[in-house]
Amino acid sequence: MLTLTISMLLGLLALSVTAAATVGLLGVTLAGAYSPLSLVNAMGELAWGTSSEFLLVAIPLYVLMGELLVSSGVAGQMYGAVSKWVSWLPGGLMNANIGASALFSATSGSSVATAATISTLALPEQRKAGYNAPLFLGSIAAGGTLGILIPPSINMIVYALIANVSVPKLYLAATLPGLLLVCLFILLIVGLCLWRPGLAGSLPSISWAERIAALPHLVPPLAIFVLVIGVIYGGIATASESAALGVVAATLLCAAKGALSWNMLSRAFEATLRTTGMIILITLAAFFLNFVLSSVGLTTMLVDAVQGLDLPPLGMMLAIIAFYILLGCFMDTLAMLVTTAPLTVPIVVALGYDPVWFGIMLIVLCEMGQLTPPFGMNLFVVHSVRGEGKFMDVVIGVLPFLAVLLVMIALLLAVPQLATWLPAAMSGR
Repeated sequence: MLTLTISMLLGLLALSVTAAATVGLLGVTLAGAYSPLSLVNAMGELAWGTSSEFLLVAIPLYVLMGELLVSSGVAGQMYGAVSKWVSWLPGGLMNANIGASALFSATSGSSVATAATISTLALPEQRKAGYNAPLFLGSIAAGGTLGILIPPSINMIVYALIANVSVPKLYLAATLPGLLLVCLFILLIVGLCLWRPGLAGSLPSISWAERIAALPHLVPPLAIFVLVIGVIYGGIATASESAALGVVAATLLCAAKGALSWNMLSRAFEATLRTTGMIILITLAAFFLNFVLSSVGLTTMLVDAVQGLDLPPLGMMLAIIAFYILLGCFMDTLAMLVTTAPLTVPIVVALGYDPVWFGIMLIVLCEMGQLTPPFGMNLFVVHSVRGEGKFMDVVIGVLPFLAVLLVMIALLLAVPQLATWLPAAMSGR
């Protein structure tokens, strides 16, 4: 059964079948082959029960919030302000790419949206200032991955549903690793540019008066982040309710800037529907697959088989990490998350690991999947926005950032308190 499952999964992916269809076909095939009951008849009830889950309402709202911020011009002003404050560092605007990605991630929840937005804003500057193209492109692609680690994160909401853990705890657990990863990315850029100054373009001359004048442009995204996350941590609102508050705040911001119009709202709604439809379809197919896997006993079989290997917990965790790194080269990260988490979470819990900690580890591994060729989504997003040059420029540029993500994985393994300390401290408040 396990051999058929893995073979069919890899075969469908090799044929470039879409993620939702791959997951759904896998569930239907396993149900027909190994269950005496007609599990397919439960598909409608599962789809209704899953899609009516209140927590899922947060997904389209977070996507819409990010779209409104882009349409209102807040994202562009934010990038300009960040560039004025960090471009004096070796690496110049590449540091701004990371900093602006971190800020936009705090209001977007999507890696692809973050990479696309920052690409649009940053690439014209790269051509003007003469930066090394691969490293500059790599900084945008790597910064985009922060969209699924820095709260609020759509992927964390999906993981919370699968692993039955608290979204606020996941958001708290991601805070320190997210900030640390931003610092590591910037340290990498600074170190490379000190080692080889030719990688950096010409540094702009910016006065302190210009920096101070740009500070108000950082207020709107930070204020929305504090609103969205603050009401969750303060126990005032759920994740879905806080997302709705974020949309209201973003809409008011658009109105205040004079950017609110029916055409703008139409574009934002259309982009939101397209993105949300993709996410929800994958999620519904994954929940049906999870139901089939539990019904035919594959989940129990896999846990028993892994425990029978008699590997130490660390050895088993290293094997799981290697599996995800390899899978991330060939599979969309959201599909990878919803397809494999139901199998790996029971194993990880049985080994004695915290499922919240594993959620952060899994999100970091998904970040790697966004960057690993040949199917890293952020690679394609940055290259498509660039509209010229070689795809290999982006691939070469992300290699140093992949090394940083490996360091982050090692730190989470060696110091799990990076993810567990803040949730524990807040619980004991």
